[in-house]
Amino acid sequence: MAVLRGGRSAEREVSLMSGGQVEKALQSRGHEVTGVDVDLNTWDVLKDGGFDCVFNALHGRLGEDGTVQGMLELLGLPYTGSGVLASALCMDKARANVMMAAAGLHIPTFEELEIKDGVAGDLVERLVKTYGLPLVVKPVREGSTLGLTIAQDVDQVGSGLVLAARYDRRILVQKFAAGTEITIGVLATPDVQVLPTLEIVSDNPVYDYDAKYTAGKSHHIIPARIPERAQSEASAAARRAFIELGCAGMARVDIIVDSQSKPWVLEVNTVPGLTELSLLPDAARAAGIAFDELCQRLVDHAIRRQERRVGPPAG
Repeated sequence: MAVLRGGRSAEREVSLMSGGQVEKALQSRGHEVTGVDVDLNTWDVLKDGGFDCVFNALHGRLGEDGTVQGMLELLGLPYTGSGVLASALCMDKARANVMMAAAGLHIPTFEELEIKDGVAGDLVERLVKTYGLPLVVKPVREGSTLGLTIAQDVDQVGSGLVLAARYDRRILVQKFAAGTEITIGVLATPDVQVLPTLEIVSDNPVYDYDAKYTAGKSHHIIPARIPERAQSEASAAARRAFIELGCAGMARVDIIVDSQSKPWVLEVNTVPGLTELSLLPDAARAAGIAFDELCQRLVDHAIRRQERRVGPPAG
């Protein structure tokens, strides 16, 4: 069993932590596990390693955007999680938003920009006039809130665009959705199971990278403190987003529930954090699924999926 972790994305350190947790869990299940820190030698390591399955614990670009999934398809190796298309779509927040809106899900109004030669003042003014304040600015293809700004004034809009452009030439500008911040894990191994709603309470003003991965700076409340109708509608929205984008294995859907109990879908993460402080493992435990069982389910699903594609080995 190979566990892909690390890599070259901005989420490398988180991926190393996720991969370490997965390795321990699979070892506790009796698997012989090899951790693979993805680099230029990974193709040969996987091709010659004799691995029966690859657990993908890579976050961000190259690992979560369909790239490594394409490599694993070429190698003919079973791998956990979503395939090439769903991975690429979910990593591309702008295109995922278009698809989810077309499916009838509530998506905060947004537009995509490309910043080439600095930020013009008239652009900032137009954005504020169009979307109001606060205003969300983030890279189109990044995770763990890296490059995210919730701009409270005009100056922060400008600096937010500059920050986002450091991570991606494509930038998403979106109307701020006020309400309760929740996340909903979805498993499909292969039957779809929507995990309990999880409310996020952050000690930081924004549930940012620091709040996510520093012990004690954020708290998870399961189930979320929202009305029963909102629980039902948010869970239905998470399930719909997962299915419409073609996800498999696992995903985490981030949602804001407003004062009218309407769920506003923010994004879908196909390789959510699997660290000790991460959201999806907490939600799974609340549903009675221990972390080692979760990892085993994902591995079993990956192997069965590969067998359906190519048939069992001869002999």
